[in-house]
Amino acid sequence: MPSPFPGMDPYLENPELWPEFSHRLMNGIADEIGPSLRPKYRVAIEKRTYLSDGDESLEVVIPDVSVISPSSTSQGTPSTLTLAAQSESVTVTLPRLEEIRESYLEIRELSTGHVVTAIELLSPTNKRGGEGRKAYEKKRRAVLSRLTHLVEIDLLRSGKPMPILGSIPTSDYRILVSRSERRPKAELYPFSVRQEIPKFAIPLESADAEPLLDLQSLLARAYYRASFDMAIDYTKDPVPLLKAKDREWADTLLRESGLR
Repeated sequence: MPSPFPGMDPYLENPELWPEFSHRLMNGIADEIGPSLRPKYRVAIEKRTYLSDGDESLEVVIPDVSVISPSSTSQGTPSTLTLAAQSESVTVTLPRLEEIRESYLEIRELSTGHVVTAIELLSPTNKRGGEGRKAYEKKRRAVLSRLTHLVEIDLLRSGKPMPILGSIPTSDYRILVSRSERRPKAELYPFSVRQEIPKFAIPLESADAEPLLDLQSLLARAYYRASFDMAIDYTKDPVPLLKAKDREWADTLLRESGLR
């Protein structure tokens, strides 16, 4: 069964599904545009790795094993801890560092090895504070300072969007296409959960034909191949929640689709 939503399916933003969905979508983009770029270019799948210490979000923290003393089994969490006697201890839980890996794409010119275009799909950790945000912002600044095009795809409603100067439309999702020869100007495609994902051209060197990327079709393909319809319970609200007006719209849509 296809996704009942006309564009981005907000249920795919759930932290339990996002890693698999984002992996499949990035692979789908590479497979889709790769053949049309031959023989001048190839698409490489790269990875960015960093450690999360738990300051970014509870979603990426794996608590270590802790021993609970009898005195700490009472209901609720007190707002103030009273120091125990010198011979006793207070049980605490420490976050364990977790390695986070994020994939991105690079279109490289075969003759020179030059990275012509970088394609990024923002992750939840990119849009929160902490190492994930810092790592991506560093990469973003480096790309924008070079003669490399940047395609930045944001399919996440939560978190803080990447900085863009000036007044921009409020939207659930956005796609940024920054062509090196036009900076600081860039193309922004804002869209809502009620709209299809817009198609856009992948920038290459000026003399080359640019492939048109249809993310909506790639999302539908990833959704079907991963059988996400069997993993999603549409009778519940998505995580994160939709805005109130969109929640009513989604409820009507899902009831008309027989999923509620």
